[in-house]
Amino acid sequence: MSDYQTIRFHQEGAKAFLTFDRPDVLNALNNQMIAEALDAVRNLPSGTRVLVVRGTGDKAFAAGADLEEMQRRTPWNEIDFGARRELARRLETAPFPTLAAINGYALGGGLELALACHLRIASATAKVGLPETRIGILPANGGTARLTRLVGRGRALRMILLAEHVDAMQAEQLGIVDWVVAPEIFDEEVSSIAHRLAKLAPVSARAIIDTVSRSADMTIDHAIDYEHRWFQICLGSADKQEGVDAFLQKRTPDFGRADNRDRF
Repeated sequence: MSDYQTIRFHQEGAKAFLTFDRPDVLNALNNQMIAEALDAVRNLPSGTRVLVVRGTGDKAFAAGADLEEMQRRTPWNEIDFGARRELARRLETAPFPTLAAINGYALGGGLELALACHLRIASATAKVGLPETRIGILPANGGTARLTRLVGRGRALRMILLAEHVDAMQAEQLGIVDWVVAPEIFDEEVSSIAHRLAKLAPVSARAIIDTVSRSADMTIDHAIDYEHRWFQICLGSADKQEGVDAFLQKRTPDFGRADNRDRF
C-alpha cells in the first residue's frame, strides 16, 4: 500500500512520522485507517530509530473508533481485533522508541494506541479517556491491561467504569503521559524529543525498551539476569565502542557511523 487516504506518513532521516488524518471526524479510527497505519508500520525503513505517532490538527490525536462503522462490527467479523491488535503490538514491541504526540482528544481506541507507545507527550489542552462503557462495550485493544499497569487497579476501574476524561495535567500526575507542554510549543517539543531519541545508540535503546517492558512479568532475579545478558550484547556492539571513544576524545558520539551489520 503506497497511496494512503486516511493517514500521512513521512520519513526524516532516522525519524518516522505517522499521522492520523481524518480531521473532519476528529481522526476517528476506522478499518481503513488501521489498515493503512499498519501497512506504514510494517514497512518502516530499516534505518528508523524513532517513530512519532500523532493526529492531524490540534483537536484530536484520535477520538476513538468510528461509530458508524462500529454499528456493522460483530463478534464474528472481528473476533480477535486482527489488525488493531497487531498495530498496537508493533508500536509496543518496536526495537526503537515509539512516541505518541497527543494534541487534543485521545479517547477509546485512540488512547489505546497511545498507551501502546513507549512514551507519550501531551499538549496542555489534551484530554484522554476510555469512554467505551457509554456505548455498552469495554476498551479491548489493551486499554484495561495497559492502563492498569500505569495507574493501578482502582484508578483504572474508576476511569473506565465511569468513562472519565482526564486532562493533561491529571494524566501526567497519574503516569499516563510523560510530558505536558504548552500548546504553542507542542510541535517544537515533539521535534526536540524525537531528535534526542533518534540520536540514541540503537542497540542500547533496544535493550532498554526490551528489559523495561519484560521486567514487570519477571522475578527480580530473573529480570536482573535478563538485563545482564543485554549488557553483554551491548559490550560487543559497535555502538559501545563509538560511545566510549567519543567520551575519551571529548566529542559527541555519532552512532550513525557504525555499520548496521556490526551493531550486534
